[in-house]
Amino acid sequence: MSLKRYREKRDFERTDEPGGGESKGRKSGGGKPIFVIQEHAASTHHFDFRLEVGGVLKSWAVPKGPSTDPADKRLAVPTEDHPLDYADFEGTIPEGEYGAGTVIVWDKGTWENVTEKDGGTQPAAEALEQGHLLIRLQGKKITGGYALQRTGGKDAKWLLVKMDDAEADRRRKPAKTEPRSVVSGRTLEEVAEEAEKDQAS
Repeated sequence: MSLKRYREKRDFERTDEPGGGESKGRKSGGGKPIFVIQEHAASTHHFDFRLEVGGVLKSWAVPKGPSTDPADKRLAVPTEDHPLDYADFEGTIPEGEYGAGTVIVWDKGTWENVTEKDGGTQPAAEALEQGHLLIRLQGKKITGGYALQRTGGKDAKWLLVKMDDAEADRRRKPAKTEPRSVVSGRTLEEVAEEAEKDQAS
């Protein structure tokens, strides 16, 4: 049921986005849940931050992308849950469709829940419901601890903040300086150009 909103917003006759049928299981080995950050050149350019929780990708739109500087508090706006196979999606969503624009897999890897409660680890779904999740990411571009913090009630926005750990780097600006997909090696512009050529041929 959590994918109902995702499906209602899309015409799968027109978009190549995955329909989100029966879960195919995790997209990575080792039994750890996955995360993906997709750069999305839509009506407004942003990064989509997604965590595998409960068989779907819990998702937030992060306008400025993730930071490696603990001083940066990046706005993260919740969006609808996405299917697990969306983690592999790259391409151009056609005009007239929800989220029209170009998408690349900017970063991808696994994540670990490090939210503590009562001497143990608080389940991720419960932590998100309560508005505070601590995670460790193991991606190709982004690694180390991050906090996802809700800024008010259930309909409020969230913040994505880098923890001050060994992977913190105040000088690095990955969202600006590392534009290529970790899957295909392409930039947003190259994916869009290839889509235009395919349509013309």
